Amino acid sequence: MTDYKTLHAQLAALVHGVPHRTANLANAAALLYHGLEGLNWAGFYLLERDMLVLGPFQGRPACIEIPVGQGVCGTAVAEDRTQLVQDVHQFPRHIACDSASNAELVVPIHVGGKIVGVLDVDSPYIGHFTEEDRIGLEAFVRILAAEGWSEE
Repeated sequence: MTDYKTLHAQLAALVHGVPHRTANLANAAALLYHGLEGLNWAGFYLLERDMLVLGPFQGRPACIEIPVGQGVCGTAVAEDRTQLVQDVHQFPRHIACDSASNAELVVPIHVGGKIVGVLDVDSPYIGHFTEEDRIGLEAFVRILAAEGWSEE
């Protein structure tokens, strides 16, 4: 069971007052990758027009561009809601960037009332993510957007 309260406090301490979005996203990805059990990928995609572009992450190399509406990440943006997918092989528009990934949780990031990107975490274990993870990572993203987002 993840201690999201501590994870949130660690994130806030890392990004508070740091005016460098890329550095904050890199530290946030590392915090998640090493702080959550059972992950094989943790990172961010940033929205550029109708395309999500790979941002800071931890894990194996990933897809560089994902069209809005495609894959779990693109669906999260198109529907403007978190996607908690227990088995990515059952997701109709799944994009296999890493064949080791079997479960995925993607949270849209909102700044100034608009989506600016997504947090994406993957696990090699089917059924790995829970409702607690969804709630905890949605709060994580809100902290990041409020404290650690700057225009670069």
